[in-house]
Amino acid sequence: MDDAPASNLIALFDLENLGEDRFRGHSPASSGRHLYGGQVVAQALVAATRTVPADRPAHSLHAYFVLAGDPQIPIDFAVERIRDGRSFTTRRCVATQQGRTIFSLEASYQLREEGFEHAAAMPQAPDPESLEPINDLVERFRGFLPTPAEHWMQRACALDMRIVAPETLVAPNRLGQFIWFRVQGPLPNDEALHAALLAYLSDMTLLNTALIVHGRNIFDPKIKVASLDHALWLGSITNRIGR
Repeated sequence: MDDAPASNLIALFDLENLGEDRFRGHSPASSGRHLYGGQVVAQALVAATRTVPADRPAHSLHAYFVLAGDPQIPIDFAVERIRDGRSFTTRRCVATQQGRTIFSLEASYQLREEGFEHAAAMPQAPDPESLEPINDLVERFRGFLPTPAEHWMQRACALDMRIVAPETLVAPNRLGQFIWFRVQGPLPNDEALHAALLAYLSDMTLLNTALIVHGRNIFDPKIKVASLDHALWLGSITNRIGR
């Protein structure tokens, strides 16, 4: 498996330290016209996590997209240390471009402690190896998708993403969607990095999940879509994401 996609994603989270809980992030050269929301979520989480002790992993985040970002302009992140308790730590992070706030995030961290665990049964789905890689789908649907859809699929090529019913990209149904995804290539054994990668991935398919049950998708030229708010709960993810 090619290690380049994983290395390129990891490089996105190597923020510049500007001092006084301030950091700066950049976008990849291939970002296109619009800043990808998952990138800002992930970079803000990285910035906040750098101000927290390593034995307190993030367990949840809540965020708001305030203004559309420009991928050609660096993103400045300012972290506010809201609370440092005996078990929990809270951080707020605001992202700005040229002095304008484009995004805000609040994240909670917890000292590793034993507790109750439960999970819903995983839905039935084909094995990912039995499905076409996203790279093959790009070629199969080339010319049938609008330009925004092709840009989305090109970004998704940085991942090993397998869509159970890829025809919904062209003709959405009302049955929902199932998608397997993972980062292409090996990852360091770094729980904070894995959390950032999951945050990056989490904004990639949510809007389409909400629209597809209405017989529409995010590429429909009759509607305009944008991420407004975002929430993510994190469990023990090191082994699951790092494979």
